[in-house]
Amino acid sequence: MTRVVIVGGGPGGYEAALVAAQLGAEVCVVDRDGLGGSAVLTDCVPSKTLVATAEVIAGVRDSGELGVRIGRSSPDLGDVSVEIAKVNARVKALARVHSEDIGRSLEREGVQVLRGAGRLAGADRVVATLDSGETRELPADVVLLATGAHPRTLPDAEPDGERILTWEQVYDLDELPERLIVVGSGVTGAEFAGAYNALGSDVVLVSSRDLVLPTEDADAATVIEEVFTRRGMTVLSRSRAQTIKRRGEGVVVTLTDGRVVEGSHCLLAVGSIPNTTGLGLETAGVHTDDRGFIEVDKVSRTTARGVYAAGDCTGVLMLASVAAMQGRIAMAHALGDAVQPLDLEEVAATVFTAPEIATVGWSQKDVDSGRVQAVGIKLPLARNARAKMQGIHDGFVKLMCRPGTGIIVGGVVVAPHASELIQPVALAVSGRLTVDQMAHAFTVYPSLSGSIAEAARRLHLRGQTGAT
Repeated sequence: MTRVVIVGGGPGGYEAALVAAQLGAEVCVVDRDGLGGSAVLTDCVPSKTLVATAEVIAGVRDSGELGVRIGRSSPDLGDVSVEIAKVNARVKALARVHSEDIGRSLEREGVQVLRGAGRLAGADRVVATLDSGETRELPADVVLLATGAHPRTLPDAEPDGERILTWEQVYDLDELPERLIVVGSGVTGAEFAGAYNALGSDVVLVSSRDLVLPTEDADAATVIEEVFTRRGMTVLSRSRAQTIKRRGEGVVVTLTDGRVVEGSHCLLAVGSIPNTTGLGLETAGVHTDDRGFIEVDKVSRTTARGVYAAGDCTGVLMLASVAAMQGRIAMAHALGDAVQPLDLEEVAATVFTAPEIATVGWSQKDVDSGRVQAVGIKLPLARNARAKMQGIHDGFVKLMCRPGTGIIVGGVVVAPHASELIQPVALAVSGRLTVDQMAHAFTVYPSLSGSIAEAARRLHLRGQTGAT
């Protein structure tokens, strides 16, 4: 029986463990922080639970347009509020329950879970230092490293867990921040900024670029920034934080251009650092890049024979879904099952702002730069019948296809629950479907997904001729 040792119990680790067990391996997971890792305990699950509460609040506040009035509330429902302590208690409870569910799934498959820290003692063994103080040496035919990453901080901005916070620390707040300064306008910063703005905080977003969400579709980022400012958020573009200091019951953020921003709290969202220190990588011959991320190929192999890696510690694409896929691919490859190498052009991703941004395949930037030949169309969501019924004004559907063949190569959806709407586009990209095939599939009327089919119909001739 093949012995598989997995270091780290996040999505990359526990998904790999389930696959390896199903393929008949003897599997041991060494987990330090709790099954599910940061994705379940301090990142994806908690943040999206917080966002879900914010969505409800925003929906209630915006429902006056639909003729909704609650009790004797004013027409704009401006008195709707949240108890952040209860919200955070629910967030942490849900994360804990999901972590326990993962543990039961592993137990059912016969996976051994050891609580502690693991490190390589060569390519064929792991040394586990358990929480009990015991040390165990675990021989392995296959090792998977799935140790994740942790929040990056700034030299002059040390988090204290009370006023200066990382995204792992916000769930201990008992009171809603009166004025929250979010430093960093990438995915994490934008999601938290939007959520706290909806929950009732006065939010200042410090963005180093011209637009928020600089790595996303530019049209989508423009929509989100317009929504942010319309909802009262202050967005400081082309700004960088130099120092963040606590002052009494508040914080002072000094920008590199000398401006000073004061608030009650500051949230740092300036990237992640891989958890690769102390793993014994050099001992096993596992290479890392200049940022400390483990180098892997498309089937998750490292530079050491028999050692694989998955998830945020690889820096490939820091999404829970990608981590899980990397872990599954690694075990399939190591244990001789059918393998489809990781294709980043098929990854569907979502930014959980309001509205959400969901993307898959080649981007508009790729098309504009000539990296890929494609024609596309963008349809405003406001024209959609279902959107009108629900009072949705912001968002769009964008679809891109190859000229000549009409094969769909990418798409963007900006809409409420875009994370669900992107799935048919992801299937089209993965299955190399044409715009005609998508257009001929029935969609419900009225539905937001109808705009995806309409975009495909509008690309019928462009996909054949390449005309713009």
